[in-house]
Amino acid sequence: MKKLILSVAIVLGSLSTYAASVPNTNEVTKTVTVQEEYIEVKLEEVPVAITEALKATYPSAILDKAYINAKKEYKLDVTLGDKKGNLFADETGKWIQK
Repeated sequence: MKKLILSVAIVLGSLSTYAASVPNTNEVTKTVTVQEEYIEVKLEEVPVAITEALKATYPSAILDKAYINAKKEYKLDVTLGDKKGNLFADETGKWIQK
């Protein structure tokens, strides 16, 4: 009888470890990218402070296109040698990291 009770206790004890459920949590991370709307402006409309800052920082850079947003921030498409890229500046000619 002792062996039967001991066997039942061992079986029930081992079943309880299999019955334990592991919580399954899936974290969902949403990334929202807000793209600012830039409107193209003529190169003549770019403030002198920006063109002077461009000449001082990148003397051989060629300004291809310029865009402006509602915050008066300028996006400049420039060519430097055989590479093309974008620069961002405010209306006073201060560079912005984006």
